[in-house]
Amino acid sequence: MAGTSGAKLRQLDQLLEDRGLTGLRNKYHTIGLGYQARYNDFVIGMELYHNRGSKSEFDDYALNYRTSRALLNVGYAFIEESKFQLIHYMSIGAGFLNFQMLPKHHTDNLDAFLSDPAEGFLLRKKDIQKGSQYYGNLLTETGFQLSYDFDLPGRKEALEILLKLGYSFSPFEGKWNLNGVSFDNAQSGAFVRVGAGLTLPDRNFFYKDATVGIYLLRGIHFTSPDRFNEKLEEAGLNPLDGSPSNWGLRILGETGSFLYGADIFNLAMSGSANNLRNHSLNSLRVYGNMGMKFIQFKNIAIGGLAGFGYGNIRYTLSKKDKPDFPELFEERKFDGYLKNSGLMAKPELFVEYGIPMGKRNLFDLVLNTSVGYELPLANYKLGDLSMSSYMAAPYLSFGIGLRP
Repeated sequence: MAGTSGAKLRQLDQLLEDRGLTGLRNKYHTIGLGYQARYNDFVIGMELYHNRGSKSEFDDYALNYRTSRALLNVGYAFIEESKFQLIHYMSIGAGFLNFQMLPKHHTDNLDAFLSDPAEGFLLRKKDIQKGSQYYGNLLTETGFQLSYDFDLPGRKEALEILLKLGYSFSPFEGKWNLNGVSFDNAQSGAFVRVGAGLTLPDRNFFYKDATVGIYLLRGIHFTSPDRFNEKLEEAGLNPLDGSPSNWGLRILGETGSFLYGADIFNLAMSGSANNLRNHSLNSLRVYGNMGMKFIQFKNIAIGGLAGFGYGNIRYTLSKKDKPDFPELFEERKFDGYLKNSGLMAKPELFVEYGIPMGKRNLFDLVLNTSVGYELPLANYKLGDLSMSSYMAAPYLSFGIGLRP
């Protein structure tokens, strides 16, 4: 899914106008991933969205904001004529908000950054960079979905092109306040989104060997930022302890023994850097997967997946106490932020067990265990320090999911 939405930040814009500056552009761009399953005329699903506002300039600084949200959907199909569908849906979920004012140009030297990290400021609410479990504050959406299916030659799946129109909002006022300014509108506004995906038409939906399932993942990666921790200790900061863990989402389709789908998960480490600052080391991974089931015996299956996709790494060093606006605009130097990104690949083996649910066996409850190895295809430098050895690691994950 990709789209746009309006979001005018009134209080912040007023602060900028008081200083003779234009306000932030009142829209943001959206990219996301979703899943839907249909039972008769009822639709249930889940979506993940990342929203990025347009950048504005203030002196030698760049101001921008971004949000993300995870939503559960319930809908009803008003119209289904041949390959056309019209669905009304409502969503409920949680999110994250980031607003920052940082220099346009960052240092390329890690030692220099750690010795003086106060570049600008970062304000976060329900900070996903500390871990996906920190997602929070209620968010809702309502809208309509129009879609049309195009047959794929030789495949049981069809290509679905869809359009979503609706309104997203934060139902409780003041839940997205940051340092004395309301950012509620960053989570609200009318939206339009377009997208494409693979779907199983009704005639194939209950075909024994064709289905698409969704899984919640929880895993641990057997790596540690040892070289990075050495740099932290040299700078008088506390190291990041332990190994990164993740929460993630998997969408996995299968036709016969052929598998395809996508993974998205968020690795995080965080803690106190010293008495004045906190820090976090975060990495988002998004993979497209293809694979096969090697063995299927009753409800037990063993298979393999090969994934190729995108990864990033982000280190934040933030001061624990910062003043409210408008003083924050005047003093401004508190926090620092380093990031990099590149391509990733992974091979994976998994074992799963499906438990039929209900008298009519409408879906299976699937338990999944996976082992794999991630391969970075870039240096992933933070400053001048390569983090590729940290990104390359074996992992173990456990999943629970629903498969129609």
